[in-house]
Amino acid sequence: MTADHPPRPDGTGRTRLGGAGRGMKAAGRGMGRGVAGATRATGRASRFTMQQARRASRAEGAGDSGLSRLIELHAFNAAGDAAVAISLAGTLFFQVPTGEARGQVALFLGLTMLPFAIVAPLIGPFLDRFSHGRRWAIGSTMAVRAFLCWALATAVATGSDWLFPAALGVLVASKAYGVTRAAAVPRLLPPALTLVKANARVSLAGVVGAALSAPIAVLASTAGSEWSLRYAFVLFVLATIWAIRLPERVDSSAGEEQLVLLPGPSAGPRSRTRNRRRMPSAVAFALKANCGPRWLSGFLVMFMAFLLRENPIGEYRPEVLLGLVIGAAGLGNTLGIALGSLLRRIDPALTVVLALVADAVAVLVAALFYGLLPLVLLGVTAGLAQSLAKLSLDSTIQRDVPERVQASAFARSDTSLQLAWVIGGFAGIAMPLMPRLGLGIATGVLVAWGAYVLLTRPPRVGTSPGGA
Repeated sequence: MTADHPPRPDGTGRTRLGGAGRGMKAAGRGMGRGVAGATRATGRASRFTMQQARRASRAEGAGDSGLSRLIELHAFNAAGDAAVAISLAGTLFFQVPTGEARGQVALFLGLTMLPFAIVAPLIGPFLDRFSHGRRWAIGSTMAVRAFLCWALATAVATGSDWLFPAALGVLVASKAYGVTRAAAVPRLLPPALTLVKANARVSLAGVVGAALSAPIAVLASTAGSEWSLRYAFVLFVLATIWAIRLPERVDSSAGEEQLVLLPGPSAGPRSRTRNRRRMPSAVAFALKANCGPRWLSGFLVMFMAFLLRENPIGEYRPEVLLGLVIGAAGLGNTLGIALGSLLRRIDPALTVVLALVADAVAVLVAALFYGLLPLVLLGVTAGLAQSLAKLSLDSTIQRDVPERVQASAFARSDTSLQLAWVIGGFAGIAMPLMPRLGLGIATGVLVAWGAYVLLTRPPRVGTSPGGA
């Protein structure tokens, strides 16, 4: 029978298909088997990847000390942040009039600076007085973001005025998480790992989490930006549960002292407060140098978000351009983490200075030869410099700060760096949307800050042996 004839019943009453029908049926079965096989292969690959990731997170005693739980928690955190960034890339900056967006973002970002400056130095001492303080603090930053992501999804879908407050709330809660996590890492450090390697492992988990989450968030956003935010809501809910399940050692503050940036009187032996210790000069130098790359990071995120919308390059869409610049920064950050893990020894004092110089040169090149390639190179340089500078700061803290105050040192340094990011973001919003002018001013700021850092460099910085 040919394909032009209808099927005819056979002796059993069933319809017997012709040659073409049988071929289509066989092809359908083959396609179904292919899809099922691909699904099984993808499932096996995903399970294998997860197993290898969990095995790596538990290596060198990290599983026994509880550090693996914090590593996995940070992967959830980065995955949620990536989903939020992808959603807001198409709503916060590209669906609102530029003047209105800049004004509202500047207002709310400015309002966030005051609580950061006043409350952040008090968080550590406050939580030390209460049991389960840090676990609940980390969990709270996740729970707040879960609530705000759900509210933000509703605001995106309905065009509510709560879009900007909720978005800035997510940003602030993300920065607060960085401060609370920094104090938790030293408490979960296994004997076989140094603080630098532990922080590098946590950072790598964040890169992996963001890389795995981004395609899912992009797929969800095809149905609407609110769906990628609801996906982020689920991630932050899981992260909240994960944070509460962190080991009880996270809450311990036994034997700690309080680290201060300026000299102050030591507490007496009968005082109930922790002793106060001045931050070593090498740590203060590395921290000041780190503020430059961190300021540039905040500046580029905000400035480029509005600049590329008003001054697109070629035929590229603003969303694509911003994605390329931010993606380049992420690539540079990953390269910095990889280099930090591979290099056996670096000079922290020299590295933080080179990071500042590299950022200033990259911004200057982007200002003089404004275009897609210079901006991508700027993103890679900014991410690489920020990553290596932070690694150098961590290694300096590990080398020069006693173990009993390292948690306080990490918390205080992270607070200062978050403030630098916020100030940079505010500068990026306030900057005129003129490419060469804005990038030229950023170059001047970095050069002036670099000169200040070098002029206030203590004479003994870099002379002590060490490194990472």
